[in-house]
Amino acid sequence: MVKEILSTELAPEPDITHIVTEDDTPVDNFLSEKQQRLLTEVLYNGWVPPAETQNFIAAANVGVFYSIGLPPLVPDVFLSIDVTMPSDWGEKKNRSYFVWQFGKTPDVVIEIVSNREGNELGSKLKDYARMGVPYYAVFDPLQMLGEQPLRAYQLNIRQYLEMHNFWFAEIGIGLTLWSGVFEGKEDIWLRWCDQNGDVLPTGTESAQLAREQAQLAQQEAIAAKERTAQLEAQLKALGIEPDQ
Repeated sequence: MVKEILSTELAPEPDITHIVTEDDTPVDNFLSEKQQRLLTEVLYNGWVPPAETQNFIAAANVGVFYSIGLPPLVPDVFLSIDVTMPSDWGEKKNRSYFVWQFGKTPDVVIEIVSNREGNELGSKLKDYARMGVPYYAVFDPLQMLGEQPLRAYQLNIRQYLEMHNFWFAEIGIGLTLWSGVFEGKEDIWLRWCDQNGDVLPTGTESAQLAREQAQLAQQEAIAAKERTAQLEAQLKALGIEPDQ
């Protein structure tokens, strides 16, 4: 009997010594900085991906490298599910999102328009489609690109088609515009939401909700105790001794 022995060798990792992963470019404005933090913090506050075993990475202003010969794309925010954050950030290959290292592209990329030079609806839309990102969203809070503040696209055979809603079914999460206060600033914010359109809470909102629920439970306990006392008093007035 002839046995065929199949052997495979792991391909060597690409040489990334020449790649610049951090260039110290500052965030462009307060609005973008707060919006980015709102979108990433909420996910780590308690969002659970569709499958229980899935981990995820949410990041802002981190380079996404998808080809060794091309410069990275740097989304304002991205979400990638079913991947794990590297434990050793001392290694250069773990400090940015190298697609070949994680084995997949991010699932959602969000760009926040802060000027007319970002080309979010032009070259970036084509670049993210070429990269293979399933969902691409453009938030235009100052309406620099038109009257539509939020646009979302889904990849379809290497090109994006604009979506009629902002629910990303394959990931189990969506986007919505929310009017309210975040970190002391009242504005229209872009928020993650569930399928019903309810926003995913921040840590502050979760803590506030917990306090309100605790106060409500305490008030209900006090009210129940007062009702019991009133009933006992009524029974005694009728000559009936309440059971002890």
